[in-house]
Amino acid sequence: MVASAKSRRAAALGGISLAVVLLVALLDGLVRPGGHDVGKALVGEARDGGVTLDLPGAVADVPVSEARVPGRPIVVIDPGHGGHDPGATAVSGAAQEKALTLAMATELRDLLVSRGRVRVAMTRRDDRYIPLEQRADIARRLGAGLFVSLHMDHAPNPLARGVTVYSLADVASDADAARFANAENRMALPASSEPDGSVRALLSDLALRAEMEDGAAFAQRIVRKAAGPVLLRPRPHQFAAFHVLRRADTPAVLVEAGYISNVDDEAALVTVRGRAPLVLALAQAIEADLATRR
Repeated sequence: MVASAKSRRAAALGGISLAVVLLVALLDGLVRPGGHDVGKALVGEARDGGVTLDLPGAVADVPVSEARVPGRPIVVIDPGHGGHDPGATAVSGAAQEKALTLAMATELRDLLVSRGRVRVAMTRRDDRYIPLEQRADIARRLGAGLFVSLHMDHAPNPLARGVTVYSLADVASDADAARFANAENRMALPASSEPDGSVRALLSDLALRAEMEDGAAFAQRIVRKAAGPVLLRPRPHQFAAFHVLRRADTPAVLVEAGYISNVDDEAALVTVRGRAPLVLALAQAIEADLATRR
């Protein structure tokens, strides 16, 4: 019964996806009554040759680590903050969030590359500031299958500890999640408040709802993989309207790897050994999620 329900859902989603592709093609002028532009491919048309992408400078220099098998999906790892935006400062004052997220992201990339099951890209590989929109744009232009943004939390309560995994939702799961999303979104470009009832907007909303569902499922998978070896918050999966997750155009999560305002969490997060259990859980969840959806 479960398999049958999944099959029906998959078939329905497949039909919706095909309709979305055809409608977007019509809107873009790729499919025209009575003929087509020889410079553009029809939906479903096979053509020889390569693909050339017009990428801006900030995206063009993003290297993609290949998998053992060509054509594997890409996960984009986003180390939070960077450059003039240091993020939170550890309770000891000896470490900043931007450096710790970069270290963890690099360890996660290296582990995924060594396992060779997926392709991997990072939004930044050094201490530079990248706007939220540009981080999401990297995921969009690379056609990422997953987007994982890494952060480390800070709270007034020095006893607060544990990992939280956020997925995208229009309504936050609680007031704390809403405040955190608002703080992270402060550097985002303002979105238009103009209503848009076009077919393209409706299709975009439909795709976003599917990404929200897949992102929530991915967050739950991370929680399952991490449970046990990793200390989790009492409610480890939370929801909020993060700009960078909304704009990535792919299932996406934001991982708070712990509280650097807590002495014990900081002690773990500043060492490779302390970060390793969460890095492994993230790698396993990424590989499993991409393999399942592939």
